[in-house]
Amino acid sequence: MGGRRWQLDDAAVIFRLLLLHGAFLFQLATSQSFIGVNYGTIADNLPPAASTASLLTSTSIGKLRLYEPQPDLVAALAGSDISILLGVPNSDVPGLAASPAAAASWAAANIPTTVSVSAISVGNELLNSGDPTLGPQLLPAMQNLLAALPAGSTTKVSTVHSMAVLAASDPPSSGAFHPDLAGSLDPVLDFLRQNGSPFMINPYPYFAYASDTRDETLAFCLFQPNPGRADAASGLTYMNMFDAQLDAVRAALDGKGYAGVDIVIAETGWPYRGDADEAGATPDNARAYNGNLVAHLRSQVGTPRTPGRSVDTYLFALYDEDLKPGPVSERSFGLYQADLTANYDIGLAKGSASPSTSGQIGVTAAPAQGAPQATRGATPAGYCVTTGSVPGDAQQESSSCYVPGTAAPPRADAGVPLLVLFGVLLGLAMVAESR
Repeated sequence: MGGRRWQLDDAAVIFRLLLLHGAFLFQLATSQSFIGVNYGTIADNLPPAASTASLLTSTSIGKLRLYEPQPDLVAALAGSDISILLGVPNSDVPGLAASPAAAASWAAANIPTTVSVSAISVGNELLNSGDPTLGPQLLPAMQNLLAALPAGSTTKVSTVHSMAVLAASDPPSSGAFHPDLAGSLDPVLDFLRQNGSPFMINPYPYFAYASDTRDETLAFCLFQPNPGRADAASGLTYMNMFDAQLDAVRAALDGKGYAGVDIVIAETGWPYRGDADEAGATPDNARAYNGNLVAHLRSQVGTPRTPGRSVDTYLFALYDEDLKPGPVSERSFGLYQADLTANYDIGLAKGSASPSTSGQIGVTAAPAQGAPQATRGATPAGYCVTTGSVPGDAQQESSSCYVPGTAAPPRADAGVPLLVLFGVLLGLAMVAESR
């Protein structure tokens, strides 16, 4: 009898420890910051730096990407928990590549000490910028800037790519880099692996939908219920475009032997407004994409190829940029207006959950369209299209691909099984204590 009582008490203690340990891991996981935001400056109505800093610290956003140094904003963020992804403009790359002294001078003048700088991006979509002279200068600039960092610095040096660096991404398991970029890209990949730096990429499911405006594609891009799209080669089924694009990049890295290099999503977003021929650019769809993406990241469900892992993701963008050229959508990616009011709510305020945690955010059907644009026209299923004028710079390129597939049941959210496990453990502990 006494031995039986000892076993039950012992079990209760073990269950308590398991529960505490599980709860700790759960709290740790949910408190990690995966969400960042881009701060573009092609505008003439941006709020004062202090107002932007106040807005950011009132949200759960933990990371801020700057395309170039912003001393006033960095100073306003001093003492906050927000880390910086600091950009080196493409125009500065030749100087950094040519001279270690110039790199040291740039670092001394522009790398702040009052906030955490998680990484420095040397150029933005440089290999697809249209300037062939920049590619050979990318690695030397990265090497010189790395050497200019203070001793013991944990700041990573990388560069941001557009999806146009991929020659194939459909299905995701076929992901591969353009062979004609190998001369510049392969040495950069070696640099990333040697220095523990991430591969940074800008995927935009919005442009995949703009090329294929079927309702099922919209649902696939917005994390909404859909039949799923199968990758026959890998046996995996994809339920959203974000995962498909991310896994195509992962496949490309793995195929080149860089399985240990992490991925960072440096830009992704959805416009809330567009021209008459820009399908799907609506407030409802922008809220659905960004809100469901935030919920997807917070769930830590990962992707079919890398389950159980989230990825640092920077939403484009904090504000609209009213001076950007191109279609209306280019000036309509902002999460907030210049007066600091939200264009739509995706649960970023501190203490709030994403609206999609209690049910996926809905979609809006595509508006009537005129003639297809040259770079965003109707595309047969299964093709990858390269599109120009993607947010982030005045002129950029990106590639938007989707995966043809077959029906498959949607996957359960990763958080549900975890909570069920905790409930079972709690119930067992209570039974043990009652005996």
